Amino acid sequence: MLRWALVGSLLSLIVLGAMAARMVVRVGVHEGYSPAQPIAFSHKLHAGDNQVPCLYCHFAATQSRHAGIPPANVCMNCHTLLTKETEEIEKLREAVQQQRAVHWVKVHNLPDFVYFNHSQHVQASVTCQECHGPVERMTQMRQVAPLTMGWCLDCHKTRGVAETTTGTDCARCHY
Repeated sequence: MLRWALVGSLLSLIVLGAMAARMVVRVGVHEGYSPAQPIAFSHKLHAGDNQVPCLYCHFAATQSRHAGIPPANVCMNCHTLLTKETEEIEKLREAVQQQRAVHWVKVHNLPDFVYFNHSQHVQASVTCQECHGPVERMTQMRQVAPLTMGWCLDCHKTRGVAETTTGTDCARCHY
């Protein structure tokens, strides 16, 4: 009787250990994450149908580690000229008039111990779609890539960056 209890406990520990190990391996992996936003913004409409370049709105990506969420005033560069009115455009206009920030929900999150620099990737001609997927076809933004270390290293290997010191030096990406 005691022997079966020990076997049962051991099996439970093995199962729990395997589950914990799987969770640790997938830290920060949120493929498919697509949170609702305070204003329904369609990348399909803007980047796809109207062909607004990514770097027009996310201009910080060329010089900063963060691509940044564009200030609402950037949106109004076009929307003050357009006659079309929707509930979502009205939310945007109201936020600008009240000088109130729009609290967007971040979609692509990396763990705190990972350093990533958008400008280095933009300058290396990595397209936005290579990491963020077919943004120009997304009505609602979602994370399509796992953004794991292995995924990044595979890209570095494919591009030949892994052979250089910067490609596999742990301290380049980890604090």
